[in-house]
Amino acid sequence: MREKIQRFMIGRYGHDSLNKDLSTAALVLMVLSLLFGWNLCSLLATAALILLYYRMLSRDIASRSRENAMYYQLKQQAKNKLHQMRTRLSQSKNYHFYRCPQCRQTLRVPRGRGKIAITCPKCHTEFVKKS
Repeated sequence: MREKIQRFMIGRYGHDSLNKDLSTAALVLMVLSLLFGWNLCSLLATAALILLYYRMLSRDIASRSRENAMYYQLKQQAKNKLHQMRTRLSQSKNYHFYRCPQCRQTLRVPRGRGKIAITCPKCHTEFVKKS
């Protein structure tokens, strides 16, 4: 039986990080559906499982790899944004954060200095803000 499954899976995409996260999401949605009786969670879990098996059994390896690369990129962007928010929150006691009106660069200025002229290091625009 194991050999039959191995022969069947030859040339198919298999399991990757997107499939792993889809299966985790489907499991969580199924548990929520069982605990609270939400039909929407059950429907979403079924859709996630269908997508999971479609991707796993697909023979179009190039497309599935591109999907996984895009998913990984979006996941990294979300992680970076979360890290940035945590850093800003931990530094908010000692610093103000402003955006340059010209280039939208985020600038960090120490608190308690009164009105100061801030010069953007990227575009060298100068603007006045209260720190």
